[in-house]
Amino acid sequence: MSDRVPMTPKGHAMLEAELKQLKKLDRPKIVHEIEIARAHGDLKENAEYHAAKDRQGHIEGRIALLDDKLARAQIIDGKGQGTDRVSFGATVVLSDVDSGDEVTYRIVGEDEADVGQGMISITSPIARALMGKEADASVRVRVPKGTREFEILAIRFDPT
Repeated sequence: MSDRVPMTPKGHAMLEAELKQLKKLDRPKIVHEIEIARAHGDLKENAEYHAAKDRQGHIEGRIALLDDKLARAQIIDGKGQGTDRVSFGATVVLSDVDSGDEVTYRIVGEDEADVGQGMISITSPIARALMGKEADASVRVRVPKGTREFEILAIRFDPT
C-alpha cells in the first residue's frame, strides 16, 4: 500500500456502491455468460466466449482497482474546517483576472471530479495551485491552454 487516496464521504460511498454492483451483479452475470458461450463448443473460434472473457477481465481489473482505492481511502469531511484557507473539500469562487469571468470549483477526489459540475480533482493543476491559499490571493496556474491567473473571491465548505 502506498499513498492515501483522499475522497469525500460521498465519493467513498459512490465507489463502495460500484464495487458492490461489480461483485454482486456483474461478476456472476459474466460467469454465467461464459458458461453459456463455453457450451457452444470449440473455444478457439467462439467469439462470444472470447468477448465474455474480455469483459470478465475488465470487471476483475475494476474490482481490484476499487478494492485498492477503498483500502487506501482517506475520507475527508469538510465539516468544521475553517474557511480561511483552501483545502480538500472546499468550494472556491475564483475570478479570471484576464477575462473577469467567475468560476466556482469544489476540490474533490480523482474519482469524483466532474468539471461540468464544478468539481475538480485534488490532483488537477488548478486545485494544486489553490491549496493553502487565502481569500483575495492571486494564483497563477499553468493549464494546457497556457498560464492563467485567478483571484480567490471566496472559500466555503458546502454540505455534501
